[in-house]
Formats: sequence, C-alpha cells, structure tokens
Amino acid sequence: MNINKNITILAISGSLRANSSNAAVIDVAVEYLKDKVNFIIYNGLAKIPPFDDSKEPPREVIAFREQLKAADGIFICQPEYAFGVSGVLKNAIDWTVSSGEFVYKSTALITAATGGDKAHAAMLLTFTALSAHVTDATKLLISFVRSKMDPSGNVTDQATVNAIHAVLDALVSEAEQNATEHI
Repeated sequence: MNINKNITILAISGSLRANSSNAAVIDVAVEYLKDKVNFIIYNGLAKIPPFDDSKEPPREVIAFREQLKAADGIFICQPEYAFGVSGVLKNAIDWTVSSGEFVYKSTALITAATGGDKAHAAMLLTFTALSAHVTDATKLLISFVRSKMDPSGNVTDQATVNAIHAVLDALVSEAEQNATEHI
C-alpha cells in the first residue's frame, strides 16, 4: 500500500469497552495504517443522545456528522449483542439517516464477535439503506474472535491479521478513488 496522507479514515468501535475485541481490531488497523493515511478514532458514541429525529440535532450529533463528512472513508468494527447491532452504534448511525453522511462514502465493516453473523447482516442492510459504499472487499466477519487473540487482548492469529489488512487496503483504495472522482 502506498502512503497517502491526504486520505482520512475515521474508525468507530461499536463497543464502549476499552479492552473489547473491537478495540483490539482497531489497534491492528492503527498499527497498519498509522504511517499511510490520516487515521482518526472516534470515541464519542457514549455521548450521543438517543435518536429522536429532531430538527435541531444536539451538538454531539453535529460533531459526529462533521467527522463522518470530513472523512474519506469510514471503518467500523462492531460486536454482536443479543444477535444484533450494539445499541450505541445503531443509535449513532440512526442520526445520519436524514443527513446523508454515509451516502456513497467508502465504508468498511468488520464484525468481531463470538458469532457475529446476525449483527453483520443487519449492519450491512442498514448501510444499504444509507447508500454507503461497501464492497465485498470491505467487509469481514471474524467469528470466535477471542480464539484469535492472546491473553493480553492482542489479535495474534496471522490469517485474521492478514484479512483485516486486506479490508483496510480495499477501504483506502476505495477512498482514494472516490476522493479523486470528487475533486
């Protein structure tokens, strides 16, 4: 992968726990992309109020939307809770339905969970409704993620690390292409 510091990737963890497997996947992304693109981690999910479709969105929502809009690509790593998308992540995404920050935005989704298939399918369906640009190369389901980590919480399974890198490469490539097309 080439270095393109003009590209900004915004990463969002769907889990609020600092030591979650989603945070571990984002750590892999940080390490892989830190010298290649501008990589920003969004940590404000817990501050976004419940969605109410108000005409005057709260300042936390405005700030979230601005970060999404400014990014060339969005990287989301999500867990699966009770066979679904985490409430805080879905809440934040719901605030973007009418404002359109995901429309044609290069987006990658990694679901890292015990199972994960239901949350993964649900979020991909949500991205379809939002017209986010997700390709086969920018989505990945990592089932039984804890079996791919060491006791310290690091992703150590090389095939998993390689798959994460492939998703990131595809995301950056899509983001570069979209940025070039919209100059």
